[in-house]
Amino acid sequence: MKLVVGLGNPGEKYAATRHNVGFRAVDLVAARLETAVDHPFLRALVGQGLHQGEKIILAKPQTYMNLSGEAVIRLLRWYKLPPADMTVIYDDLDLEPGRLRIRNRGGDGGHRGLASIINLLGTGDFVRVRVGIGRPPAQGPEVVDWVLGRPAPAEEEMINKVLHIVPDVLLEIVERGAGAAMNKYNSWKPV
Repeated sequence: MKLVVGLGNPGEKYAATRHNVGFRAVDLVAARLETAVDHPFLRALVGQGLHQGEKIILAKPQTYMNLSGEAVIRLLRWYKLPPADMTVIYDDLDLEPGRLRIRNRGGDGGHRGLASIINLLGTGDFVRVRVGIGRPPAQGPEVVDWVLGRPAPAEEEMINKVLHIVPDVLLEIVERGAGAAMNKYNSWKPV
């Protein structure tokens, strides 16, 4: 069994923002697994799918981004899973739109949702899929306004290209592990 968590903020107000690419990615994985992430459970919306005999629990925490760990720790305990059996998908300011990076452990990189998870778990030893949203321009909005803003059409196009390969990335992680997924997708660029 694997747990896949997409980070974001609940509600229509945030649905199309840069900070919600994790939620959008989980919805695409759910569509591939022919399920929905719509069951309220342990401060998250949850769905279950099956891939090659492996149960995959999909979750979108409803705690708001900065408290994501409160839902994640409950889900891991309920399903009796170690952090190593979890993949977290989230937005990353340090990657340009149209890029993604997979890592199998690490720190929070300044991402408050990830920091919440690491602080409550006491470890950063879990797989993460970082989806690039880029940084605001030098004379542009503050970071908080940037991540809670909607991408410009050209950025949205690049983000969508990445989001549409996330189901393939996730299934590669499930089938062959994070190392294989890193080798295959960390250098991926949209065409």
